[in-house]
Amino acid sequence: MTPFDAWILGMVEGITEYLPVSSTGHLIITSWLLGLDKSAEQRDAVGDFEIIIQGGAILAVLGLYRARIVQMVRGTVSQLGVGGLGPTDRMQAGWKIARNVVIAFLPAAAVGFLAKDAVKTHLFNPASVVGALIVGGLVMLAIAPWQSRRLAADRDAALRAATTAAVTGSGGDFTGAALARMNAMQALFIGVLQCLALWPGTSRSFVTILAGLLVGLGGVAAAEFSFLLGLVTLTAASGYSVLKIVKAHRMDEFLVQIGGWLPLICGLAVAWASAALSIDFLVRYLGRHTLALFGWWRLAVAAAVIVIAWQFGLTIAP
Repeated sequence: MTPFDAWILGMVEGITEYLPVSSTGHLIITSWLLGLDKSAEQRDAVGDFEIIIQGGAILAVLGLYRARIVQMVRGTVSQLGVGGLGPTDRMQAGWKIARNVVIAFLPAAAVGFLAKDAVKTHLFNPASVVGALIVGGLVMLAIAPWQSRRLAADRDAALRAATTAAVTGSGGDFTGAALARMNAMQALFIGVLQCLALWPGTSRSFVTILAGLLVGLGGVAAAEFSFLLGLVTLTAASGYSVLKIVKAHRMDEFLVQIGGWLPLICGLAVAWASAALSIDFLVRYLGRHTLALFGWWRLAVAAAVIVIAWQFGLTIAP
């Protein structure tokens, strides 16, 4: 792997990690196109590299949502009886958001841990990714009319809330309030649906946002919950990959396969910068639009892979 390969993979990771298009699927396709899957050893090293550079995406969320994360930590600590951490209603909301994130994390974490080897063996290939991209894209286009009606209702509700706040002279964290209103069963539903994202190409972000919409969240609130849930999920996945390499004393072998420290540092830095821009775009976009754009994107990527494979005689099957 060259630093340029790492730059490309970091860019793909950062842009697609939080967009509902599947970062894992795009990384599998990109690695395939770059020819980084020629041997089993190289595939394993590149797979670990792709998980580790998710650390850049983690840092992006930590930076952009530091106020929410601090609120969640303080709210959780306040449940232990520690006072003086902030207004009671804000601490209560922080605790409920943290609780919901943990509940939503557990199902996919358990299923992923048990099925990780089977998933990696049978589904980490371009053909599986193309199939998931197509199905997800069609689902996004199918729900677009329903989501459009939801957006209109959400805008009306936001306008009424803003008018009330202006009249009463009070401000409000409307997104935080929406996340705190979720109950444990709704959070569990999001977590169960997130298990679908174990199929590369489905997109953890997509199923989390879709589940959030189904339980009544608006687009912006569903996206923020996806970011917060991703923070926990990606930290666990990246930490597990690093621990696995260190525990097996494979660090030297891993660095040889990926070309040393420079590609790793490059991938992390590019993933961080591109993820920050991607998050900002998604929040602005979902406040006004449906997921249809990403549905067309997914279908276009799937079609492009099929055409490239056909034109150049490449194999996409497992």
